[in-house]
Amino acid sequence: MKYLMAIDAGTGSVRAVIFDMLGNQISVAQEEWTHLEEDGVPNSMSFDFDANWLLACRCIKESLKTANLSGEDIAALSATSMREGIVLYDKEGRELWAVANVDARAGEEVRFLKENFKGIEEEFYKESGQTFALGAIPRILWLKNNRAEIYERVAKISMIGDWILARLSGVIATDPSNGGTTGIFSLKNRDWASEMAAKVGLRDDIFPEVLEVGTLMGCVSKNASVVTGLSTKTKVVMGGGDVQLGSAGLGIVEVGQVAILGGSFWQQVVNIDKHTPPPLDMNIRVNPHVIPNQSQAEGITFFSGLVMRWFRDAFCDMEKLEAKEQGVDVYALMEAKASKVPVGSYGILPIFSDSMKYGKWYHAAPSFLNLSINPDICNRASMFRSLQENAAIVSGINLDKIRDFTGVKIETIVFAGGASKGRLWPQIVADVTGCVIKIPKVTEATALGAAMAAGVGAGVYESISEAAKKLVVWERVYEPNFENKKVYNEIKIRFQKAYEVQLKLVDDNITTSMWKAPGLVL
Repeated sequence: MKYLMAIDAGTGSVRAVIFDMLGNQISVAQEEWTHLEEDGVPNSMSFDFDANWLLACRCIKESLKTANLSGEDIAALSATSMREGIVLYDKEGRELWAVANVDARAGEEVRFLKENFKGIEEEFYKESGQTFALGAIPRILWLKNNRAEIYERVAKISMIGDWILARLSGVIATDPSNGGTTGIFSLKNRDWASEMAAKVGLRDDIFPEVLEVGTLMGCVSKNASVVTGLSTKTKVVMGGGDVQLGSAGLGIVEVGQVAILGGSFWQQVVNIDKHTPPPLDMNIRVNPHVIPNQSQAEGITFFSGLVMRWFRDAFCDMEKLEAKEQGVDVYALMEAKASKVPVGSYGILPIFSDSMKYGKWYHAAPSFLNLSINPDICNRASMFRSLQENAAIVSGINLDKIRDFTGVKIETIVFAGGASKGRLWPQIVADVTGCVIKIPKVTEATALGAAMAAGVGAGVYESISEAAKKLVVWERVYEPNFENKKVYNEIKIRFQKAYEVQLKLVDDNITTSMWKAPGLVL
């Protein structure tokens, strides 16, 4: 029996996941990684390709060992990754420089572009659906200005998932869903728009071939076989962006379908026709989907999963010990406690991610508002629940924005990722949005989407759409409680008013923004 492997390079970790041909998860191996600020470069987030390749190899080996499989058992593999992170190569295909997704070092470059090329961001956004906030142009310009010796040697660019495939096969290429997040791309043509780079004084000859998701790239090289344990007969197949492949892994393959992916960041996505123009206010990004002829309107909620990890590690040592004694996951334990907290979490308002404002994107300082000194109502359980409610509320605001410019009527939402594993959080999402929430049996949707891509390249499935319709199975369904929704509607209004005030504190240099887009002048 043969199997498929997905390698998922997320913001906080890398993992290798093995599936059978029916989409059943067989094993997973995961390693957390961190992206460190470069010495002397404020707001940078470097990607350590040498160290991180070793972590990826370790995951591949461990996933095979856990499944009691050999490399020969893997028919094909593909990869997915955080979008926006880029890797630059020399003419021999060796890595020169790389940054992770929310690297924000290029503030001066963004300001330069906006001041010297009036209207250029708006012009590029109309074609690409991207602003400079997370795009590649300012970062490459930073490299040109600050590391000229590296810039001159650059021969190709790819995304981080593409880098994994390049390490495995020796072929450097990208796909529309991942490459599109560079902002140097055409939504309608699903190909590079290299003239954008030329317009701002950057080289336009570094863009590799664009392959649709599921395209066979080759096989695992001899060198990669040695360090991973994979077979040189294992096919390497073009993957895509984590959100778009995650959507496919949720069965979100038709125009009008909706999903929330609850990972390190939360994404709210709605499938639209590729000819749908991005909104004039530039508040929402639009990306190429992994399905030909489709794009996705996308809202992003910053750090929702990472904030939970921070809260766990900073405050929940006692719950960690309890969970260990009981043999349960600490998040499951925290949810059990939070489920006893009333809707609204006693009025606690977390201030972390704002709703998406892609054209002028920044966040307030991280904080909790409206805390009480009564330990019976203000404690770890109520603060934990408030974080869950807040992530759902901000997601709902983003979906409202998408509904406004697409006209899509949202009644059902597919919810997946780590956040969907619990029982409380999905119900909160249902109550906040007033939508039916469907949880797939395989909650690691991103990895399943990458496995689908691998299967297409190996000839197991005809297409990503066909694979999604065949493999996605539903595990749970949550109906909204409309009495709770009334409460959350009021909280949403209070949150939005409070967030405006908190942003004003950042504007006045009283507090420090959790994150702001590079080059943003407040």
